[in-house]
Amino acid sequence: MSDTATARLVHGSTLGNLLIEANRTGVTSVAFTDELPIGPTGENATAREHLETAADQLDEYLTGERQQFTVPMDPTDMSAFDREVLQTLDATTGYGRTITYGALTRRLGRGPADARKIGGALARNRLLILLPCHRVIGADGSLTGYAGGLPVKRALLDLESAEFLLPLGR
Repeated sequence: MSDTATARLVHGSTLGNLLIEANRTGVTSVAFTDELPIGPTGENATAREHLETAADQLDEYLTGERQQFTVPMDPTDMSAFDREVLQTLDATTGYGRTITYGALTRRLGRGPADARKIGGALARNRLLILLPCHRVIGADGSLTGYAGGLPVKRALLDLESAEFLLPLGR
């Protein structure tokens, strides 16, 4: 189980407000929120440092200055299956690249019947943007669901690849 000494921050980004949570080990959650931006809260200085590092790295990513995240992450609250799916996606589908659900399923050594399970793991991603579930697309190249909404998914893919040239917006 993850470290319970948590800190949180609502960070205003170009794509909307992001609720970022962290513990002593690393960032535990990044999610879009309607909450207004607030500075870091929480008593643990290390957790607060992780928040500030995550916010800085997300800003760098959203301005095109960063392609990889180095902030420590703590995915221990995810199931082992969800961690495997997200870590495989992150390790094998780099910046500017996309992958289909079927190809990710095969990369994980699973059969076609598991594609929905893998889709579920992506839908439960608690570390949006940091673990790039936005890079998974439909077999026909269509954009499929994203916790931040399809306009945000389009914006993230457009940011990463000049080939997409999709409109920004939320």
